[in-house]
This record gives sequence, structure tokens and C-alpha cells, in this order.
Amino acid sequence: MERSRIAVAGASGLIGGALVRSLTADGHEVRRLVRGTPRAAGEIRWDPEGGRVDAAGLAGCHAVVNLAGAGVGDRRWTDAYKQRIRDSRVNGTAALAGAVASLDAKERPRVFVNGSAIGYYGETGERTADESTPAGEGFLPELCVEWEGATAPAQEAGVRTVFTRTGLVVSREGGAWARLFPLFRAGAGGRMGDGRQYWSFVALHDEVAAIRHLIDTDGLSGPFNVTAPNPVTNREITAAMGRVLHRPTLIPVPAAVLRTVLGEMAGDVLGSVRVLPTRLLESGFRFAFPEIEGAIRAAL
Repeated sequence: MERSRIAVAGASGLIGGALVRSLTADGHEVRRLVRGTPRAAGEIRWDPEGGRVDAAGLAGCHAVVNLAGAGVGDRRWTDAYKQRIRDSRVNGTAALAGAVASLDAKERPRVFVNGSAIGYYGETGERTADESTPAGEGFLPELCVEWEGATAPAQEAGVRTVFTRTGLVVSREGGAWARLFPLFRAGAGGRMGDGRQYWSFVALHDEVAAIRHLIDTDGLSGPFNVTAPNPVTNREITAAMGRVLHRPTLIPVPAAVLRTVLGEMAGDVLGSVRVLPTRLLESGFRFAFPEIEGAIRAAL
């Protein structure tokens, strides 16, 4: 892609930070959406929960990438925190989509990449899910449907809109894996529940590469699963972590303990979501780390 101006919401997060580093390294101009008064050149003020954004800052951008949202795994899901998770995603997305649509056609971004998650599919058990699979039931599927639906103003304005349904990102820098690595290094890692549940993972490198591929490739729109093509069970992940870190993995975490500690969120840990990146592969994208052991080694 030629050097372009790209706006990124969620630039301080795990994926957003890695994307910004990748884009700036290749000479692109990145505009970061920030809360409060902008303090540096290229910052755009917004309030995602309040649904407000400075639309003028998006004018002339080639792409807008929205990766913002309160962390799903950051704390126990109280009713108040679930509302915060929802508002930070749905209200923020609606504000960005509305701002994009409000711009003059000549100044309007050509593509809007909006984050989503494989939580869209809910529990799939042994069955595989791809982009044609309907939404599941429960908090996360309902959230993802509403989150993706909030992009409607941008789509109606003719902006190419993409949803990245991201899996569990393998990284030491943040997310679920950042909590797993210290446990396994200490020899305290083990399977969770019966270990038969599928975890659909993606290396951070591949996550960023996929987003850039979706920005760069004209004609791609709608949902794309951003997960490695070989989802594995929690038991297999546990074994791979043990091999890479050269540590025992003998301490299982019973399902009952997880439910006590995590509450409703335990269903996300114990649930099985076996997702395939069908449309991403069909679009010509190739994963650098399609297997779990390679993704773990890349993170280290």
C-alpha cells in the first residue's frame, strides 16, 4: 500500500499498539484517537462511551481502524462492568461510523475496519464455525451482533466496512496469554476444566498482518475470522506451552474453581469455540504462524 493516513482507535491496546508500530515503521501517518484534550500532533479527541468524536480529524484518512473497548477479561463480569464493555464498543463504534458518514464524500475514508470477536459464535463444541455460521446465544454473541451493527452509518454512506472477528491473541504483551506465560514459567500451568474445549488462537504478528491485508485489499467487506487455521484444544495448548517453556504442566484448574473465581466469564474460558478463517484464506492471506507451537515461540 502507498503511504497513507490511517486513524486508529484503541492505539494503546495490545493489537492497536502493534498495528501502530507496524504502520509507522512503513512510513504511514497514524492519527490516534484519544480521550481528553489532544496533546500531540495527529491526535483526535473522542469519547467512546459518550458517543462523541471530532469528525474533522478523520477527514482525508485512507482508513479508520477501531480496536477500542474495555477489556473483556480484565475483571469479573458484574452487571455494571458488562454495561461498560457494551458501551465502550457499541457507542464508540456508532460514533466513529456516524463521523465517517458525516464527512464530505471526497474527504471520507475508503475503508472502516471495526474490531469484533469470535465470541460472536458462542459455544460451538466440536463443530467448526466460519463466517457463514449464525450468531450464538448469550452475552458475548449478543454484544458482537450489536457491535457490528453499529457500523451501519458508514456502510450506508458507501464506505467499505470490515469486521475482524479476532480469536485469542498469543502475546506476552497483553490479553489472556500474558497471564498464562508467568503461570507456566513457574510450573503452575495446567489444563482448564477437562481441557477438551477448543481455543481459536492467532499470533499477534498474524493479527496485525491480517488487519493490514484487509485495509489494503479492495473489495473485501463484511466479517473475517482472524484466527489461525488450526484451532486446538486447551489440553493441546497446555502441552505446547510445557514443551516450549520446558516446564511441567501437571496442575489442572477444575471447572468449579474457575466458575467460583471468574463467575459468568468462566463460560468463555471453559466454552469451546472452534473457528476457521475461511474468508481470510480465500482472500489470499497466508499465516506466518498457523500452528500453536510456532505462535507461542513467536510470542517469546
